[in-house]
Amino acid sequence: MPGGRPVNEMPRDRRPARSIRVLLAEDQGMMRGALALLLGLEPDIEVVAQVGAGDAIVDAALVHRPDVALLDIELPGMSGLDAAAVLREEAPGCRVLILTTFGRPGYLRRAMEAGAAGFLVKDGPVEELAEAIRRVLTGETVVDPALAAAALSAGPSPLTSRECDVLKASADGATAADIAARLHLSESTVRNYLSAAIGKTGTRNRTEALREARRQGWL
Repeated sequence: MPGGRPVNEMPRDRRPARSIRVLLAEDQGMMRGALALLLGLEPDIEVVAQVGAGDAIVDAALVHRPDVALLDIELPGMSGLDAAAVLREEAPGCRVLILTTFGRPGYLRRAMEAGAAGFLVKDGPVEELAEAIRRVLTGETVVDPALAAAALSAGPSPLTSRECDVLKASADGATAADIAARLHLSESTVRNYLSAAIGKTGTRNRTEALREARRQGWL
């Protein structure tokens, strides 16, 4: 029609909004591919980067500039929790949503301390995940309700950061001398930290202390 809008032009108020750009960090290739495929079916979400290691997260975020980083916790190279803390400094405009198999109260507390905007477990429906991505982008904090209640009842970790460092360094069966050299501490200091960690976790030895700290999500 003369003077009218061309038939192939979409009215301005009906144009789709810009897609939410998502970075996906998951070490299991099949899970990563499935999540990317399912999220890609959402009309307003675009997975712009996929990584399988924690130490690749920050570089990928700086290159692709995602709106939301969807991070697993247990990743090779760097944990998703450590990566979240770095992203807070290096890419403050990127909101972090932790998605993990392990719904541990200690993990939730550490994620919030690292600046994460949300924490969900992987057994939920993809529609719930997509909605969580939208909500954290608007400034909301999204946390699995059952896990939030468990975290409140569990209380904070009793371990200091140094006790955590020493416990983690003992994971491969390292001797006190090995740990001391690795962390630049004296052997007596290492033994004191290990003894304190054992006492605080109510266990009998450092192997049990390490297992309990991991079960609680303190490491």
